[in-house]
Amino acid sequence: MTNSSKLKGVFLIGLGATSYGMLATFVKMAYAEGFTTPEVTIAQFVYGILGMLIINIFQKVKKGNDVVKASKKNVFQLMLAGTALGMTSVFYYLAIKYIPVSIAIILLMQTVWMGVLFEMILEKKIPSTQKIISVIIVLIGTVLATNLIKSKIDFDWHGIVLGLLSAASFTTTMLTANRVATHVSSAQRTLFMLLGGAIIVFGFALAAQTTAFNFEIFMKWGIVLSLFGTVIPPLLFNAGFPLTGIGLGSIVSALELPVSVLMAYFLLNEKVNMIQWFGIVLIILAIIIMNVNFKKTT
Repeated sequence: MTNSSKLKGVFLIGLGATSYGMLATFVKMAYAEGFTTPEVTIAQFVYGILGMLIINIFQKVKKGNDVVKASKKNVFQLMLAGTALGMTSVFYYLAIKYIPVSIAIILLMQTVWMGVLFEMILEKKIPSTQKIISVIIVLIGTVLATNLIKSKIDFDWHGIVLGLLSAASFTTTMLTANRVATHVSSAQRTLFMLLGGAIIVFGFALAAQTTAFNFEIFMKWGIVLSLFGTVIPPLLFNAGFPLTGIGLGSIVSALELPVSVLMAYFLLNEKVNMIQWFGIVLIILAIIIMNVNFKKTT
């Protein structure tokens, strides 16, 4: 794989992570208006599926028979993989109800070491020194950027478990984006993964929604949540991870954290101190270290 392809993958994943990093703030704002987790997730996935259908139709009209059609086996594999995407949304949004957004983000960012660990197990090779150093720096930066050290937080075990489950399912999503039906267009792969995720989301909603469904969520937050949660990130991840690999891709996805901090700063008026800014700089530094070739050329 060429360096230009890897750089393209880093760029795509970075944009996807940036988009996904905005979600926590939007969800928190939706919760403040009285909407429930089932309402938020259903609106997000319904609009997401509609959006991806439109994109796939547009590609089919533009490219015609040049579009590689997913086989029945591919569809099944992608929908199965998409269940992890649905579980990520459910677990993450539930975690936000039990614990502060900053802690939920920290738990979700455990995808950094989970991704490298998965890659090590699947490819049966020890991570490079650069990758290990980058992971350590990202984790340190994560703690600083969320102001964990100075925050007085009541840890609810429900939120901790749900946050870790969201990290595990998100890592699985990134893993499948890198390995399942990579010959199929990212738009098709994203659509079928969303359909698989919708099965989880609708099943959760049927079990968890105890009040009448508030359809206003579709008008107020549905489009925003779908764009930044179920359209842009999966589409870019599906296009980017095959170019980077899950280890590098999972580290680049750490951009989600500084974006989340900035969103909270601008939209929720949360204070961001110098320690948090330093943590953000550390994460960016880790990404740079991960992509610099330190080997001497002859």
